Amino acid sequence: MWSVLIPFLLLFAITLLPLPRIGGDVRLALLAAGVSAALLQGLAPSDWPMAIIDGIDRLSWVIWLSLFGSLYAETQLRIGAMRTTLDLLGALFGRSPAGLVCAVIVTLVLGGSLLGDAIAASAVVGFLVVRSLAELGISGERIAAIILLGALVGSGMPPISQSFIMAAAFTGIAPETVMNPWGYVTMLVTLAVALANGVWLVRGRRMPAGLATLPPAMTTLRRGAPSLLPLGVLLVMVTLLSGGWLSFSALPGYAALSATPVLKGIAFSVVLAIIVATLFTLPYRQVRSDLPSVCTNALRKVAKTVQIQLCAGAMIGLFHHAGLLGSIRDFATQLDVGTMKLGGGLAVVLVGMVTGSQTTAQTAIVGVMAPTMVDLGLDPVAVAIGAAHLAMAGQAMPPVGLTTFVVAGLIGGILNVRVDPLRAMLLSVPLSLCFLAFGALYWYMA
Repeated sequence: MWSVLIPFLLLFAITLLPLPRIGGDVRLALLAAGVSAALLQGLAPSDWPMAIIDGIDRLSWVIWLSLFGSLYAETQLRIGAMRTTLDLLGALFGRSPAGLVCAVIVTLVLGGSLLGDAIAASAVVGFLVVRSLAELGISGERIAAIILLGALVGSGMPPISQSFIMAAAFTGIAPETVMNPWGYVTMLVTLAVALANGVWLVRGRRMPAGLATLPPAMTTLRRGAPSLLPLGVLLVMVTLLSGGWLSFSALPGYAALSATPVLKGIAFSVVLAIIVATLFTLPYRQVRSDLPSVCTNALRKVAKTVQIQLCAGAMIGLFHHAGLLGSIRDFATQLDVGTMKLGGGLAVVLVGMVTGSQTTAQTAIVGVMAPTMVDLGLDPVAVAIGAAHLAMAGQAMPPVGLTTFVVAGLIGGILNVRVDPLRAMLLSVPLSLCFLAFGALYWYMA
């Protein structure tokens, strides 16, 4: 048991405690957790390089998404798309900070629903609203929390509802029985919590003078329409991809790229869509005439984010190859029904925290837990709904939610400020607790 606990204790201690020299260094915390797991689980040092490469490979799409997403965001800033987006949001959703934040959250929910992933939604949509929220004069942590609120709800919202569909598949029931009506009801409740949380984060703020005197939305749209073309291309591609009407698999070299470790993250459909949208910015003089500076600024802004992601990949690879996730799963499945619900639920949340992915949490834990719980006579619908909510809860749960580290790094790069990921997690924790409460309730009733 200590071989499971010590890596996480190290991760928490280095991340949270004011230790000399190393306190608060997330990169070192992630590496320390991975190395300690490898040592305690008896993974031979000769196997560490392959384990680390495998872990980075598992997160490669996130890493490439950050790199190309930052490049795309830089081009949008140069051509004025972010300014146009800000003006449109201000014109369409009233003259209050609360209205602007609710519009941003709903936009992120829609994006997350199409993409089925919180990190992807944060990158694709979040890039476009960071400066809009910064205009309100709120901190980077509050901006990160607002983006998290929308992206987390979006990761489970219909029509894609990836978390519910995965939970249903692992439980062996039809997705419709999970989504209708319970999935819709609980997701609408979590949306209400997210909106209330977002409004609370901007309480007492006033709209900037520039937004208070904006022209009508149609006037803004006519003036800024050329700057929105690459964004429109991206939104169309994402919609077509989510509906299965577009595929990049026929591109030359796609098969070889998707089979190459680490580089295969570029073959992720959303990453390719961002690359294509970025290419559409090359005809713009603001981008074409200063392309080296655009690339340099984009890379500089996400350098630390990518370092954190590489360290997280190393930790995840060492965890997998050392058998740590398997140890967590085995421990949970050896318990009686009541304790299994508690231990299994905590395991789902814990894996979701460490990996920043409800998909990984479900694959590692729910894939084993759900059939076992159903075999013991528990209601499969309640098991699936509970599992979906627990997996979503873990994505940004303090103190290790990897999704938050990614979002904080992106915002810090765009605004050139330091964003404390732990504080961002705490500001958005009501939503994570809501997901956790729903998950616990359904597993209790199962």
